[in-house]
Amino acid sequence: MPLRSRDDGLKYSLIAAHLLIGVTGGTFLSMTDPPEWAAGEVAGCENAGTWPVLAGPADCRDLMLSSPVILYDHPEVAPESAGDLFDATEIDEILTLRTLALTDAERQEARATDQRAADLIDRLDGLPPEMLERMHGAIRYLSPGPGKAAGAPPTFAPPEFPSDFPAAGTPSQPWWDPGADTSVSPETDHVLVAGVRVARGSRVRMRPGARRADAQDIFLAGREALVEAVLHDVDGQVHVAVSPVSDPLADLQRNHGRFLYFAPDEIEPVPAASGGGNGDDGEYREGGTR
Repeated sequence: MPLRSRDDGLKYSLIAAHLLIGVTGGTFLSMTDPPEWAAGEVAGCENAGTWPVLAGPADCRDLMLSSPVILYDHPEVAPESAGDLFDATEIDEILTLRTLALTDAERQEARATDQRAADLIDRLDGLPPEMLERMHGAIRYLSPGPGKAAGAPPTFAPPEFPSDFPAAGTPSQPWWDPGADTSVSPETDHVLVAGVRVARGSRVRMRPGARRADAQDIFLAGREALVEAVLHDVDGQVHVAVSPVSDPLADLQRNHGRFLYFAPDEIEPVPAASGGGNGDDGEYREGGTR
């Protein structure tokens, strides 16, 4: 049976498979922190869909884990983890919160799939608050402090201002408030991409660049998206906020202001004839109105 859609292909795709590779009589080199003499060879490697890291204990060099998520060398399950979440390499807090957000009907459906899923649901349902708090963050790899100061810090007298000098106070708008800079307007600003005006409401195709570090970008490459805003940061860089056209949660994400962000050279305009728009008329194409 031919695969006619992305959903058809997902049924046969090992998109969450973790591959362990061992070598006898040899060693693997770290691609995250390679030795200087191998840096050129490592730079010439291309990771297609997986991220290889050294696995096993810290001194192990004959085992490699190739994972669909970005990890560090010799990854291990954090001691704060309350138990396996299927593959034991995901982010416990996020998956726990998402599981707890399921409706009663969704939990019942999940429990009916198999015993392992039922045990997971039951364990998280009874998770004490202190166990959830442990997942909320841990500080590791702290280096020793600089030690005791040699002496007391220097003192200085505050400057004297004229009596008519305006009193210092809290500005009406902090510098980071979008409304503090009237020279930019994410909802009406535009950027030229390949000579085409791209603004809110335009259709583009996502082309994640090599400088990005998110393994999930491989699922976005080539897909169509709707431009939600064109933003400028304090360093003068331009960022294009988009929502994937085929995302069933796009409306929910839009209401929360959650978008995907790309540089102008990581998107390409979709011709108007195929459903794209240049945003000139101030309306979305199949994405709602302003």
